[in-house]
Amino acid sequence: MSIKIGGVERFSLVDFPNHVAAVLFLQGCPWRCPFCYNTHLQAADADEKIDEQAFFEFLEKRRGKLDAVVFSGGEPLMQLGLAEAMQKAKNLGYTIGLHTGGYAPDRFAKVLPQVDWVGFDIKAPFDEQHYRRATGSQTPLNNILQSLDLLIKSGKDFETRTTCDPRLLSIKDIYTIAEQLKERGVENYHLQKYRPIPSDKESTETMCDSFFQDKELLSYLKQNFKVFDTRK
Repeated sequence: MSIKIGGVERFSLVDFPNHVAAVLFLQGCPWRCPFCYNTHLQAADADEKIDEQAFFEFLEKRRGKLDAVVFSGGEPLMQLGLAEAMQKAKNLGYTIGLHTGGYAPDRFAKVLPQVDWVGFDIKAPFDEQHYRRATGSQTPLNNILQSLDLLIKSGKDFETRTTCDPRLLSIKDIYTIAEQLKERGVENYHLQKYRPIPSDKESTETMCDSFFQDKELLSYLKQNFKVFDTRK
């Protein structure tokens, strides 16, 4: 079963902590997050940009120079051939990373055995309406919570991270997210700066920076998570 590739980053030092990785941006996403920069990857039926066989031939040649392959998106869980593609990369000796929002726990459970590390996106506090607003979808919040619990119980290495779009989130919301993650046993959390998309005429630099200039918030997060950092 094949995967549809919308783009490739052939060398990355930032998509999988402490690894030199190639990143596959898979086509298709069930969500329409207002802050999304990869809108060209949202349509599942868009033309494939990269030939899968050509990419795996590239991986063959880069063995020993790259450590890992990261499956990103879009939302990789939309690809029914994801587990098979991960195993192919693993058979070549690569460590496997996955970026996901966890919208489909059944699919997540299927690929989790192939994965070595997960970057799990937390879009909003765990409130049904707030999460639907942040994802622009009707995905049940319980789906995300099931996926997160699967990840925690798996023992796999992972991080959680939130993009701080001031149109959707307040500093109070970040405290709420942190408390909810801590209650579930999450120890690794990151805040990512939102950079306004072209259609956003509302957000200012000051608004986007406010999360990272709140010393009380940052101190709280550092105290409550074993691993915490900010990404600007």
